[in-house]
Amino acid sequence: MAVARTFAVALNGLDGHVVEVEADIAAGLPAFVLIGLPDTALGESRERVRAAAVNAGCPLTQRKLTINLSPAALRKQGSGFDLAIAVAALAAAGDVSVESVAGVVHLGELGLDGRLRPIPGVLPSVAAARRAGFANVMVPTANAEEAELVDGIRVTAVASLRDAAIWHGGRFSHEPSEAVGLSRSADHRADDDTSLDMGDVLGNDDVVEALTVAAAGGHHVSMIGPPGAGKTMLASRLPGILPDLTDDEALEVTSIRSLVGAPIGRELVRRPPFEAPHHTSSAVSIVGGGSGRIVPGAVVRATSGVLFLDEAPEFPARVLDVLRQPLESGTIAIHRANGVAAFPARFQLVLAANPCPCGRYGSPDDECTCTPIARRRYLARLSGPLLDRVDIRLTVRRLGVAAIRASRARDDQRATAGEGNHGSGTSAAIRRRVVEARAVAAERLAATPWTRNCQVTGNWLRTGPRRLPQTATRSLDRAFERGALTMRGFDRTLRLAWTLADLDTALTPTAHHVGAALFLRRGMEA
Repeated sequence: MAVARTFAVALNGLDGHVVEVEADIAAGLPAFVLIGLPDTALGESRERVRAAAVNAGCPLTQRKLTINLSPAALRKQGSGFDLAIAVAALAAAGDVSVESVAGVVHLGELGLDGRLRPIPGVLPSVAAARRAGFANVMVPTANAEEAELVDGIRVTAVASLRDAAIWHGGRFSHEPSEAVGLSRSADHRADDDTSLDMGDVLGNDDVVEALTVAAAGGHHVSMIGPPGAGKTMLASRLPGILPDLTDDEALEVTSIRSLVGAPIGRELVRRPPFEAPHHTSSAVSIVGGGSGRIVPGAVVRATSGVLFLDEAPEFPARVLDVLRQPLESGTIAIHRANGVAAFPARFQLVLAANPCPCGRYGSPDDECTCTPIARRRYLARLSGPLLDRVDIRLTVRRLGVAAIRASRARDDQRATAGEGNHGSGTSAAIRRRVVEARAVAAERLAATPWTRNCQVTGNWLRTGPRRLPQTATRSLDRAFERGALTMRGFDRTLRLAWTLADLDTALTPTAHHVGAALFLRRGMEA
C-alpha cells in the first residue's frame, strides 16, 4: 500500500515547526509502531488513536502500522498529534483520500470515544502553519474561534474523528456527536482592567505622576512604604493607564495565553496583562520551565504588560536575581537536557516593599521596633544589580486626614466643573497623556528599531544628534563622577529624561527634565 502523509505542528516555546506525519501499512502481525522522538504523552497516542478509531466507527488496519514523525531529530511533545496520526493511518488504508489529507495541517487530541478534545497552543500552531505556506488547518470545534484569529488560512472545525474522515472523503455515514468544550478553570486571570481606575486613588499625586512617566516610557518602578500606604492599589492600576496593545503585541500576548491553556475569545487580547505572583513562588514559576513540556512563567505571561512583585524582599534572593537577565534582554531562554525554548519577556517590573520588617519605619503614628541593622538587611534583600535596573524609585507615605480631605475637595471641584469621572486623575485621562507621549517618542524613533524610550540604547543617546548639551546634563555628570550612578544608571536616567520631555511635548530634554529624572532615579518621597 502507498505511504500516506499529513502534517501537524510541534511547538518549541512560541516557535512552531511543521511536522510531517507519515503512515505505512505493511504485511505482518498487527502492530502500531510510532517513531520520531515522541515524548510520553505522544507515545501513549497509540492506544488513544486505536480506541478512538474503533469507537468512531472507522477502525484502523489490523496489519502492521508504522507512523513516522519527521524530522526525526526534532522532539515532539503532547497529545496534539492524535488527529494527524489517525487521518494518516486511515489514508494509508485507503479509507480517506490521500491527496486530501496531504494538504491539511491537523491539530487535536482524541478521546477514547472518538471525539476531539481542545489542546493548548493552537494559535501559535496555526500561525506557524500559515508561515509554512499551508492554506488549510483542521482543529477541534472548541479551538475554532482561537484558530480563526490567524488571517490567511482556512480553518475547518470538527467534533470527532468520524467527522474528519467524512470531510476527507471517507465513505462513512454521518452520526452527530456533541463537541467537547473548553474548560473555564484554565482562565488564570481576567483581562478587564477597567474596574480599577486611578481616580480611586486619594492623594499621592506625585506617585500617580511618576507612574504616568513609567507608563509613557515603559520604565521599571519600585515603591517603598508602610502597610496601607497604597502601593498595591497604585500598582494594580498601572495597566489601566497603559495604551492598548499593537497588533503584533496582541498576537504575541494571545499566543502566550493559548500556550498556557487559558481560554481565547473571538478577538485578540488588547489590554496589557498583569501578573502578581506570590512571594512564595519558585524561580521556575517566575521564569518558566518543567521537566517535560516547557511552560511559560510569570515573566513571559506579563509580556507587554506589568509584573508586580508585592512584598519584594520576601521573595527568595535567587528568585529575584533570575529577573536580571530578562530585564536587560527582553527575552528568556529556558535550557533543558532535551532542548532550549525561547520566550519573549518584555514587561514592566513594579516592586513594592515595606521599609523594614515591622513596616512602621518612617510612620509618624507608630514606633518602629526594628534595629538599624535589621532595616538595612531587610532592604538589602533587593540586590544592587536588580535595583540598578529600576528606573523610578518612590517612597510612598501614608496619607493623613488633611491630605484625604484636600483630595476629596479637589474631586468635588472637578465634579462641580462638570468633569465627573472624566477628570484629569482618571485612568482614561492619564492614558490619553501616555498615548500622546508614546506617539512623540515613536515619531522621533521612526528610523530606528525602537518605539519606546525604555528600548533605546545608551550609546544612541550619548552620541550623534540626540546627544544632550553639557548644560543640560551637568547634574547627571556630577552624579556619575561621584559614583552615585553606574553607567547603566546614567543611560537609564537619560531615557527617563526623554520620557519627561515627551510628556511635556518638548523637542529635547532640558536641564529641568534631566534633574527631574535624576530625582526619580535616586528615590523621591511622596
